[in-house]
Amino acid sequence: MTVNDPHLAREQEKYDNPIPSREFILEHIEKRQSPAYFDELVEELGLKDDDAIFALKKRLRAMERDGQLIYTKNRRYGLVDNMDLVKGTVLGHREGYGFLKLEQGGPDWFIPNFEMQRLLPGDVVLATAQSISAKDKIEARVVRVLEPRTEPVVGRYYKDFALGVVVPEDPRISQDIVIPDGEQGAARHGQVVLAEITQRPSKRVNAVGKVTEVLGEHMAPGMEIEIAIRNHQIPHEFSDAVLKQVAKYGADVPKEAKQGRVDLTQLGLITIDGEDARDFDDAVYAEAKDNGGWRLWVAIADVSSYVLPDTPLDKSALERGNSVYFPDHVVPMLPEALSNGLCSLNPHVDRLCLVADMHISAAGKLESYQFYEAVMHSSARLTYNKVHKILQGDPELRQQYEANLTNVETLYALYKKLAKVRGQRGAIEFETVETRFIFNSHRKIEQIVPVHRVESHKIIEECMIMANVAAARFIEKHEAHTLFRVHERPDGDRFDNFRRFLGELGIEADLPKEPTPLELTELLNRIGERADRELIETTMLRSMKQAVYQGDNQGHFGLALEAYAHFTSPIRRYPDLVLHRGIKAILAKQAQKVVGARAYSEAEITPLGEQCSMTERRADDATREVADWLKCEYMQDHLGDEFEGVVSTVTNFGLFVRLTELYIEGLVHVTSLQNDYYHFDADRHVLTGEHSKVSYRMGDLLKVKVAAVNLEARKIDLVLVGEPKRFVNKADIKASKLAASGKASKSGKASAGKGNSSRGAKAPASKDAKPKGARNITARKKPRRKAK
Repeated sequence: MTVNDPHLAREQEKYDNPIPSREFILEHIEKRQSPAYFDELVEELGLKDDDAIFALKKRLRAMERDGQLIYTKNRRYGLVDNMDLVKGTVLGHREGYGFLKLEQGGPDWFIPNFEMQRLLPGDVVLATAQSISAKDKIEARVVRVLEPRTEPVVGRYYKDFALGVVVPEDPRISQDIVIPDGEQGAARHGQVVLAEITQRPSKRVNAVGKVTEVLGEHMAPGMEIEIAIRNHQIPHEFSDAVLKQVAKYGADVPKEAKQGRVDLTQLGLITIDGEDARDFDDAVYAEAKDNGGWRLWVAIADVSSYVLPDTPLDKSALERGNSVYFPDHVVPMLPEALSNGLCSLNPHVDRLCLVADMHISAAGKLESYQFYEAVMHSSARLTYNKVHKILQGDPELRQQYEANLTNVETLYALYKKLAKVRGQRGAIEFETVETRFIFNSHRKIEQIVPVHRVESHKIIEECMIMANVAAARFIEKHEAHTLFRVHERPDGDRFDNFRRFLGELGIEADLPKEPTPLELTELLNRIGERADRELIETTMLRSMKQAVYQGDNQGHFGLALEAYAHFTSPIRRYPDLVLHRGIKAILAKQAQKVVGARAYSEAEITPLGEQCSMTERRADDATREVADWLKCEYMQDHLGDEFEGVVSTVTNFGLFVRLTELYIEGLVHVTSLQNDYYHFDADRHVLTGEHSKVSYRMGDLLKVKVAAVNLEARKIDLVLVGEPKRFVNKADIKASKLAASGKASKSGKASAGKGNSSRGAKAPASKDAKPKGARNITARKKPRRKAK
């Protein structure tokens, strides 16, 4: 039957003695309408040669591993689709249960605790739907492990008499790993190690492993980063092949590399970055035009001239996806010889760049643009703080950077116009407070300080947005394929929760089910004086979808832009590198001489988007884990201290409170509240005492005391000191004074957006804990009334 295989020619190119292709085997089993024994397949496919029969067995096993076939308990091969089986990746949870992330997409399936006893997070499995709960949650029953987790587990090694175990640092791995005597290597009791799984767990026996590397003592400086890197499988070492490729480039740009490029070395381009930046992706220069508009040059490091497609360096960059920025530590996407050296637009040296050369009208609209390869020479390395002081009139800095003053002031004038246009189109701008850790000489947190964005940050931000828009339009104009930065409209159900939250706060917001960015921006403008503005912004942000990289342009909702793509940071983001290659492929068609061009197909772009979106989420999770660890370590020195805080989330098991002074979040568990039954209103996310009628909502001001810190679980336990207070807004104070003087309005109604009722919103419930059931400290849901 092999001669009937439509893919026979392909198989003959690969093998001297071809066997039926995967496609032909699948079609054959489907025609049988029932699973087949191996001997039946051998006979029906007409295989007689021993080598061919052995090759068929290997192919069937490979198809089983890839989820194309299932080998049943009665030793037959059947089609996965006909058995209602799905392929997915196991995700763990700290409470012992797990979830199955489906390869086909859709909501995750629930994996109960007893199933997780024989699984590990990261396993790729075949599963079937066992049951469907009342909340439309599908429970998975795992039929087979297709690809067992191969990554080692990071954890602490403990030796108790003859028994050694590694307790995973990742709370999502809920089972300890047994380390037989002699397999612990050089590990000592309490040290952090890497353990390789040598025997998988079962429902009755823990996993067995051996120690392959000792990372060090648990509380050693920087250990939290080492643990996070391994917990999230972040590649952090470059292969010899990558380092060998980079070494060929040297430290300086050779003359031959500059030939054929536009010479911008005399333009006066400058870089403006943070104080501690080491890699400089972008340089800018602006020139005022006689007609009132501007010409803006955004020069970006030409990484694509060094990271050529399909080389070891390119494959390494794709695997990493992006640089990961931890406090005082970076895991770069590219080796430092490139990221901080040859690619970085360092001051007073020649560098290769790709330029977005744009003309912007006096009204702040992008009129025209062109892209080209160039060579540049940064005339100054400025920081945000320096630019801010220059614009404020600092005489010393203005004298020091006299040659760059015209450029800086022109950029500032351009920014003011672009910021005005940004507001007119309704781009959403959150003024959330970011924090920075200040470490002492022992790398212990000395202080947590807020980082405030000034206008110099926004100057660069608007220039980069303009370049990103021009790049996206250029790609669409020429019908090429690239990775767009896509931020879709808010999810309907989650946005309904946000509307209810506004109502609980007393804010009259007549928002439609699918609001425009402008409508949300106008809402934020109306609530500008409220003390709980940041809380409202955070809740609005939660109602929105996460931005992703994909080939299908759906626009950027948050920025209110129809087309947007990341062009400006190829040193630290792979999607930018993909975009540069696509732009160069178009330039090559226009007869420009370029290096590193690649025209991607639609089929190539899809997996690239999935990979880059995954690595971005991975980096966010890892950095958040490190920040949580450091905050817990810091709070160990504040046990028993009292702080003011704001309720950021209300759940059925307690209140998450963010400490105002430290920007750190902790949990006031329901069991620590006063002696009462507490009912959780799932719609309003409010906890209310049954007898006391005391309620707790998002936005409440509380005084709390630090009761306990669990460094391993990265949890901070708080207890209340006193009763909750509601936010008081400036408008409310004014209204109270008017009422006291007898001048209050007859209606007695608060103006829209100025109410002082700080009622709770529906926010994502945490899965970190379960409600308790003890008397007098119980959190239990009040029965809902049926709608009439």
